[in-house]
Amino acid sequence: MTPQNTLTTRQGWMGLLARSNPKRLAQLFPDLPAHDMLRSPEIGAVMLRGRIGGSGQPFNLGEMTVTRCVLKLGSGAVGHAHVQGRDKGHATRAAVLDALLTGPEADAIRANVLTPLLAEETARRATRAARAAGTRVELFTLVRGEDQ
Repeated sequence: MTPQNTLTTRQGWMGLLARSNPKRLAQLFPDLPAHDMLRSPEIGAVMLRGRIGGSGQPFNLGEMTVTRCVLKLGSGAVGHAHVQGRDKGHATRAAVLDALLTGPEADAIRANVLTPLLAEETARRATRAARAAGTRVELFTLVRGEDQ
């Protein structure tokens, strides 16, 4: 998914909000508007599935704890969120932002919340990739005399 899609598609912004640091998200969006809970934040587990070789037979990898939340803003917009872990505040804030991103406030939220989160995530990934690249081992074969 391209960075632009992350900011403009629901799948993209929901993933970014779910992966964000809860404390950083609270800093960027401290005040929640009035909302009604359709499904209060609840903690559960989901089964993670993998595929052999990335595209082969599926297998169960294990379970992960998640918190989900569904709410409705005064405008009638409904927001959903699933976040890793047991942080009910994170799930609530992500659901509020999801609802707001479907309304007229979307551009301001993209600029003030999603863009900084995406920049921080991109920097984190680049740092991790650079650290991993330092441990890379290049294997090669020397040509032997009789192979010529």
